[in-house]
Formats: sequence, C-alpha cells, structure tokens
Amino acid sequence: MTENTIYELLMAHPVISAVKDDAGLAKCMESECCIVFVLYGSINNITDIVYRLKTAGKTVFVHADLIDGLANREASIDFLHTAVQPHGIISTKLSLIKHAKSLGLLTVMRFFVIDSRAMENIRHCDLKQHADFIEILPGLMPKIIGKVSKMTKKPVIAGGMIEEKEDVVTALSSGAVAISSTNPSVWFL
Repeated sequence: MTENTIYELLMAHPVISAVKDDAGLAKCMESECCIVFVLYGSINNITDIVYRLKTAGKTVFVHADLIDGLANREASIDFLHTAVQPHGIISTKLSLIKHAKSLGLLTVMRFFVIDSRAMENIRHCDLKQHADFIEILPGLMPKIIGKVSKMTKKPVIAGGMIEEKEDVVTALSSGAVAISSTNPSVWFL
C-alpha cells in the first residue's frame, strides 16, 4: 500500500473510522469507511484487532502511543511491523514516525493544536521525509486546517470533535483531505 493509494481512498471516502473500543470495532465493520484508525488495544489483542479489520477489507493504521504494553521506543514499532502488520502507524512522536517510515510503513503524525506554540512545533518539525499525513486535533478549526496544509505541504486529516455532516463539510472545504472520528454516526453519513 502506498501513500498515493491511501490518498485515492481518502478522495473516494474521506471519513476515517477512529475506533476506541470493541463496540466501535464491530460498528466500523458495518460502515463503508475504507480506512480505520485503531486507538485502543494491548499487546495481547492488537494482532487480532488488525487481522479482523484487514480481513474485512479495511486499511488499518495503529496509534502506537495508545497500545497498552508498548513503550515509546523503536522496538514497539518493530513489533507492530512484524507481528501485527498494519498498513500504517499513527504517533505524536517523530522518532517513532521516522522509524516506521524506515520500515516501509505509512505514517500519520498527530498534533494537538491548542495554541500558537503547537503551530510553531508543527512548523519546525522535520516532516518532509517521514510523515505521509498529518492529523490535527481538534478538527473543528477551518482556518488552522488551511494554515497547516499550506505550511507543511502534507495532506491533513482533521480529527476530534467532528460530530455532524456540517463539521465534515467544513473541514474538507478548509483543506483537509479527510476527517477521522470516533463517532459512529459520522461513519454512516
């Protein structure tokens, strides 16, 4: 799976299921969402979660920072790459994104944009060669979505607090290539 393939999937289906529990996992299997962000699990069940999603034809990104039992170290990415085999990794840690990219995984660098200092961190972060996509949270900031997209020249995914069709439309019209949401009703828009 390549960055271009993911981009094409997002152009056709710009809503990403962000799954945070088993109930969400079951619900996302019923949705037409092609891409799933796994935001939960442990070293004991993450392989099964990813296997179930891939068997259902979903493209799977695992948020490495949120998997119980994994440390914020390269060895965790090695484990995910070899044992779990997701299509990609999400992280707030640039070192993990760099390592995942070196292994050939797709990467999503997640930023919490809460103030001007967070914007400066994005500006100074070395994303060009490492992050395929950037996810910014909260996703209800049209002006910031546009700024981040122009500043980084990377496809931006807007995530967090997106609950209605209007939120989706606003984020996409502001420059996001997709939105991610843990709200199942958004998955079925």
